[in-house]
Amino acid sequence: MPDETQQPGPLAHPAQGTESTQSSASTTHAAETVRTPPPSTPPGRRDLATLPKAHLHLHFTGSMRQSTLADLAAAHGMRLPSALLDLDPLRVPANERGWFRFQRLYDAARACVRTESDMRRIIREAAEDDAAEGSGRLEIQVDPTSYAPFVGGITPALEIVLDEARSASATSGVEVGVIVASSRMRHPLDARILARLAALHAGDGPGEVIGFGLSNDERRGDTSAFAPAFRIARKAGLASVPHGGELLGPGHVSEVLDTLQPDRLGHGVRAGEDRRVLERIVEQDVSLEVCPASNVSLGVYADDAQVPLRDLVDAGARVALGADDPLLFRSRLVGQYESARDVHGFSDEDLAGLARSSIRASLAAGSTQRRLLTQVDEWLAAPAPGAGEVGKVGEA
Repeated sequence: MPDETQQPGPLAHPAQGTESTQSSASTTHAAETVRTPPPSTPPGRRDLATLPKAHLHLHFTGSMRQSTLADLAAAHGMRLPSALLDLDPLRVPANERGWFRFQRLYDAARACVRTESDMRRIIREAAEDDAAEGSGRLEIQVDPTSYAPFVGGITPALEIVLDEARSASATSGVEVGVIVASSRMRHPLDARILARLAALHAGDGPGEVIGFGLSNDERRGDTSAFAPAFRIARKAGLASVPHGGELLGPGHVSEVLDTLQPDRLGHGVRAGEDRRVLERIVEQDVSLEVCPASNVSLGVYADDAQVPLRDLVDAGARVALGADDPLLFRSRLVGQYESARDVHGFSDEDLAGLARSSIRASLAAGSTQRRLLTQVDEWLAAPAPGAGEVGKVGEA
């Protein structure tokens, strides 16, 4: 998702019939504290942190723990914006949210990642955090170009990430695959270089490159100009997983479908604004990586209730929930499932369905998918906490 430059200028909210999100941003909103699971699971509701699932939309820098960012900043003598370390959330109106401030904070965080050790720590902790939330498969996105100057080039940068992904997979129990993400803010020829590099490490196992993406501000760059890079990646067997349909509406979703032929679409929530586009996504079996915390934090929607999660699922779309950039949005993977339950009324059966969708949309090997799907069935088959307590009280 992150951009390399700031994008000024206000844009209208989708509800006003435009193709863009509000861009006036929210430094303070991005600094909200992480939503943590309740101390105990309410009676009759299963623990979402133990629901087996796959995490398909997580960015490298944005996955950092707040404490890790503070450590790296101190180690490198960097001064961070207070919003990145503020533990007291300050909710702000939707018209003060958006990409501009998000990008400024993301850039500040990324500037603190300066060594091989820093990079390895981020991957290791991302796997540990996912393990604590029931994820059995993590597919993390990285643009090695951002870290290349500190480790000797884009090839060493990617190799560091892949090597640590293999190690983290072994120690955490979470399979970690890597998506190489090109940037809309760079020349399309740079994307071709990244695609060729990604192709050299293609595979579906832990510590291998599993897909090729296109991230950053959807409003920048010509989508079709990146098509040659995606052809290179596809020829090597890599999945096409570009972003689209968050900052721009269904027209841009159609453009991405036409030019990049995605297997999965990062976000895609605004496809629901055009029934024909959403039907096309379903017909072409394109999975959607939906990240509610991102949508609200960037001002695409005013609150969680406006995120069209239920509409997308009811239309037949395969939806995989993702945390996107928890460092900035202060909500990790379980938080997205909590929103589905508490805001959108998803039952445990519905939530298990979302988990299954995430697993089936993953790029994991068939054996991994089957194992995780079996574990979802076991989670749902187990009695919900406190389910028998009501009857016991009545008998007394």
